[in-house]
Amino acid sequence: MIDGVIPPWAVLLAAAALLPFTRGAVRSLLLVAAPLFALGLVWDVPDGPVIAFDWLGNHVVLLAGDRLSRLFGTVFTIMAFAGGLYSINQKSTAELSAAFAYAGAAVGVVFAGDLITVFVFWEIMAIASSLVIFSAGRHAYKSAMRYAIIHFFGGVLLMAGIVGEITTTGSTAFVSMSPDTLPRVLIFLGFLVNVGAPPLSAWLPDAYPESSWSGMVFLSAFTTKTAVFVLLKGFPGTEILIPIGLYMVFYGIIYAILENDVRRILAYSIVNQVGFMVTGIGIGSEMALNGAAAHAFAHIIYKALLLMSAGSVYYMTGKRKCTEVGGLFRTMPVTTICGIVGALAISAFPATSGFVSKSMISQSAADAHLAIVWFLLAAASAGVFLHAGIKFPWFVFFQKDSGLRPDDPPWNMRLAMWFLSALCIGFGLYPAPLYAILPFPTDYLPYTPAHVVYQLQLLLFSGLAFLILLNQLRRTETISLDIDWFWRRFGRAMRIEFHGWSAVAWYGIAERTVRGAGRVMSALYRHHGPQGVLARTWPTGAMALWTAVLLAAYLLIYFL
Repeated sequence: MIDGVIPPWAVLLAAAALLPFTRGAVRSLLLVAAPLFALGLVWDVPDGPVIAFDWLGNHVVLLAGDRLSRLFGTVFTIMAFAGGLYSINQKSTAELSAAFAYAGAAVGVVFAGDLITVFVFWEIMAIASSLVIFSAGRHAYKSAMRYAIIHFFGGVLLMAGIVGEITTTGSTAFVSMSPDTLPRVLIFLGFLVNVGAPPLSAWLPDAYPESSWSGMVFLSAFTTKTAVFVLLKGFPGTEILIPIGLYMVFYGIIYAILENDVRRILAYSIVNQVGFMVTGIGIGSEMALNGAAAHAFAHIIYKALLLMSAGSVYYMTGKRKCTEVGGLFRTMPVTTICGIVGALAISAFPATSGFVSKSMISQSAADAHLAIVWFLLAAASAGVFLHAGIKFPWFVFFQKDSGLRPDDPPWNMRLAMWFLSALCIGFGLYPAPLYAILPFPTDYLPYTPAHVVYQLQLLLFSGLAFLILLNQLRRTETISLDIDWFWRRFGRAMRIEFHGWSAVAWYGIAERTVRGAGRVMSALYRHHGPQGVLARTWPTGAMALWTAVLLAAYLLIYFL
């Protein structure tokens, strides 16, 4: 602690270290109290460097505040609180400890004032999030391994870029830059890996759904949104992000529509929603950057709410496929209502948080006269309502009666869903507190008649399309082939080939080594063996003669 300021991330990391040693009411209190304490500390961090020192000739800033950091720090600690409340019934202390370390590292990234600190917390995030997935059990092992490999690869890119940047510029400062040098390109690519950009987007739907009913709630909040934060801070206005973001938007929509697994639907939806933010960062205007930041804030809340709803179904029934559930509204009314609130929020329905945040990105495209981008974002908004706003609640809570009659989940899970539902509606009806903490001052008014009517028309026709195409949208027991299929098949083929090549190479090296060792031993035996030249007995007279000859030769050379 320096200058009376405690780093918010230190509280969450301390809670992660203490959780394995707590039980019962103490553990429950720690799960909800530590994030609230950290939330209070977020707003104690002043602007500028707070904790800084020199290390090995580099200037390290462990804690530095600004408006953007406080915005993300606020929503990250709110999410840690809601996730902790929701996870009180989670028996795996290892998962909870990893989840809090994950949240603490994410807060560490957003308050980092230099690239070295960013990298350290970045890697803690990668390790902790991998452990969250590993904690789900044996079925998640392979997905967790693939997840870890992808993120450690991104960490290597980031580390190489940071080393190159420090070598080139002599500075460790984490400031706005552009990918105009090789080190900065590597930093940029390292950030894109975590944001779920192509061609590595499939790591997210491959890994997140394999986590536990509570683990995916934490996973949805931090990795991709921390990547959004570093892109907002490090690469605002980088135009290549516009097509990357649009790709992510439609990639997520298409695969979510095709998917049968409820949790994978929502995982693809994460890629889709982050695509909106990446597009806004690429546009780069103050309106666009405010929109990306606001949408990240809103998305963390309503996506966690959707995953809590899906996780409650998974927790109470053990089912996670659209073809296995249905008609659950009869016995799970709270889960149904909260799931619908989240579905409306992700669809940017008026009076929800998604409406007041996503519209800023579309407006920024219109202000920049990017007509194609605006039309594509409008089409994507309709697609979001199709796959997340209607498909998710319809197939899970309504459609046919599956015969399942589970109750709503325990009180703490219901309370967490009510809390996030209140935030979704509260920020939707009264966005002023959210707008007040955005990176740039704004006077944007989301509730204009034209905008409200436009959005309602968009949602109405999207809903009509769903009803018309309902038979085509009914899911069957299918598996969607994604890019991760190539990793698995190509990786397996490469493993088999490498094993064959390495075996041949090993046997060849071993055979040559044995032959070479045999020749050395034969030579040594010839010279030092019982009959070897160097092992024979020499007469004393002969030795005296050779000594005299050598001495005479030495004296002759010396005098000459």
